[in-house]
Amino acid sequence: MLLRKKYLDVITPFIDKKLIKVLVGIRRSGKTILLSQIKALIQNNGIPAENLIDINFESIMHNELKQADKLYAHIMEKVKRISGRIYLFFDEIQEVDKWENAVTSFLVDIDCDIYITGSNSNLLSGELATYLSGRYVQFKVYPFSLTEAKEYLIENGQYTTNEKLFADYLRFGGLPQRFAFSDDHSVKTYLEDVMEAIVIKDVIARNSIKDIDLLRRLLNFILDNVGNTFSTRSICEYLNKENRATTPETINNYIQYFVNAMIICVARRYDIKGKNLLKTYEKYYAVDLGIRNITKSSEQIDSNKLYENIVYLEMLSRGYEVRVGKLEEREIDFICYKGNDRIYIQVAYLLDSEKTLEREFGNLEKITDNYPKYMISGDLVDFSKSGIKHFNIIDFLLTGSAETL
Repeated sequence: MLLRKKYLDVITPFIDKKLIKVLVGIRRSGKTILLSQIKALIQNNGIPAENLIDINFESIMHNELKQADKLYAHIMEKVKRISGRIYLFFDEIQEVDKWENAVTSFLVDIDCDIYITGSNSNLLSGELATYLSGRYVQFKVYPFSLTEAKEYLIENGQYTTNEKLFADYLRFGGLPQRFAFSDDHSVKTYLEDVMEAIVIKDVIARNSIKDIDLLRRLLNFILDNVGNTFSTRSICEYLNKENRATTPETINNYIQYFVNAMIICVARRYDIKGKNLLKTYEKYYAVDLGIRNITKSSEQIDSNKLYENIVYLEMLSRGYEVRVGKLEEREIDFICYKGNDRIYIQVAYLLDSEKTLEREFGNLEKITDNYPKYMISGDLVDFSKSGIKHFNIIDFLLTGSAETL
């Protein structure tokens, strides 16, 4: 069990604070294990095991607690026999109807510290976010980064070389449990099962989808085109050519369902010169490369798309907000924000010609501010120039943070 230190480091300062700690992430990204690691930290501080109450709502054992009033009654009955502060851990809380009523009541009625997980990015949106305003802090949990995958494999005696690890990661992604399988067939079967569970439970069932064929076609199209810009209208035109009539409104709704289920992330476009977010032609990226690749009929690795996707995920996992940059007619792959820090990143598979070099570096050279600028590719030769640092993608991913580059 790999200690997910980068998450524990940001969560630990909030232990015993009167805030609901909310961990959100795609199914099987490691939220349950992270909860157990938080529990271990608390117990190491001398808290008795009986003061920690843990409920996983994916288990049929707790079906009778999937209503807020029944969950509330169950917990209040248990705490009668416990002295001192209570620590509550609720895994996959979205399975509980009106869960927010029970959770906020616990905050008011008993001395407790609360941790919840969910597999829906919409868990705390809209009216619910307003209802819980000032009472929670949210942490996004992603599949293993390449660094975490390496640490896990070393711990388990399976590690070979950085290059082999990277090739495997590009193909099968970073869902933690997939590293427990040693052969390709088992990994593929596992990823297919996870993908099917997400599509059926978190998309189809949750949103009462009737046109399942259309939904699957759209999901496959988006995952096949990660990193491309397109509009809902252009998607409609594509699907119409596939003899699937639909509307932009339906496409928008389905895409939002995918985002909520955390299969994909949306990267908004930002006009660097105009200094404003653009409302059209966002880019979509897969939250896990293995989940993305399992939908493809071809096993050919489309490295350009995957390199861009993997860098996007890496910067999210390092705590950055990531946007796609527009500078007049040029595109900057990523603008990454964290507080007052800003980083510009351009990604390419290989800088294999003068034309490619000029295009990729030229985009960054046109930016006139003094924030750091990085060029990332699969090349082993260092092409750094004009104050722009060039990094081999494996070296970049295995570096702890962008600040140390």
